[in-house]
Amino acid sequence: MANTTIATANRVKQWDNKFFEEYVRANRFKRYMGSSENSIIQVKRNLTKQKGDAITLPLLGALDASAGYNDGSTKLVGNEKALPNDGHKITIGVVRDATVVNTEEEQASPIDIRNAGRTALKTLAMRYLRNDIITALGSINGVAFSDASASQKNAWVASNKDRVLFGDSVGNYNATFATAINAVTSSMKLSKSIVSLLKRRAQGAQTVNGDGIRPFQYGEDQETYVLFVGPNGFRDLKADMGTDWQNAQVRGDKNPLFSPGTSILWDDVVVRQIPEIASFDNTATTPVSIEPVYMCGAQALGVAWAQMTKSTLRKEDDYGFQHGVGFFELRGVEKLLWSQGTASSAKDWGMATGFVGAADDA
Repeated sequence: MANTTIATANRVKQWDNKFFEEYVRANRFKRYMGSSENSIIQVKRNLTKQKGDAITLPLLGALDASAGYNDGSTKLVGNEKALPNDGHKITIGVVRDATVVNTEEEQASPIDIRNAGRTALKTLAMRYLRNDIITALGSINGVAFSDASASQKNAWVASNKDRVLFGDSVGNYNATFATAINAVTSSMKLSKSIVSLLKRRAQGAQTVNGDGIRPFQYGEDQETYVLFVGPNGFRDLKADMGTDWQNAQVRGDKNPLFSPGTSILWDDVVVRQIPEIASFDNTATTPVSIEPVYMCGAQALGVAWAQMTKSTLRKEDDYGFQHGVGFFELRGVEKLLWSQGTASSAKDWGMATGFVGAADDA
């Protein structure tokens, strides 16, 4: 009796379906990703079932409550309210990579090098998605922060005056981004008061007939924002917790103020540490290390897939001597904007941005 041997090509394809779910689940942003409009990072997979190179996420503003309701003394016909609406188009692009090993090296290795390559590729795909989310958080009207010009940053800060915070005071704002960022000093570290102030900025942000940036809702009537911060900002907030932190530990690990080191709950804001959020130096006379912090509500970002991750095989195998495996997907990641593409009026739809002093450890 002859046993059937599964071809190499079929073995590789077996991890197609699990690969996507595994690497997204391993992403530290995963818990904030979902398909509903309540999700902080809204995920769309529509294009996996149809052709197209972009997908538009609908954004709906609130109906105007300032004029009050109809009390029955006048006709409702002809006096209906218009529903504010807009859409953000996410453009899809190719994301792929691969690794290769030859038969000689595989024979010399004490490990299954091809399976190790699969694990490494999953980690790499996760890092690519994580990095793209971080880039989107800091983007200036669709342009990566590091690539944005001075005029683009000025236009962004002017359009988002109600949802930016420089340092520890609203008074540090200036329509010239460089002036505002240079007002942030090293003493303006992330603190409880800054978290609360940035939350109030989000709550009071000017939306279309609305009541500020919509928070993430959970349970029956619970609401929260999520503040993504880098390692130095998280360090400074932990230090500022002082007796609040100590008392939380004394009362037990289930107290919402207590955290093992990745997140803190303060003033109904989940402060989540993302170590890869990088700092940058401002251009003050004595440059200060600045770290951005991102206060996110519902629909802060959008992730769209046109093709889920699939495995790929190297065809040029040098007569079976080279064994290459890779992955390929079509997706896009963007911060959602109201009036996308209009530099004079585009607003970050679901988030407020803060900048704090964040010196490196001495």
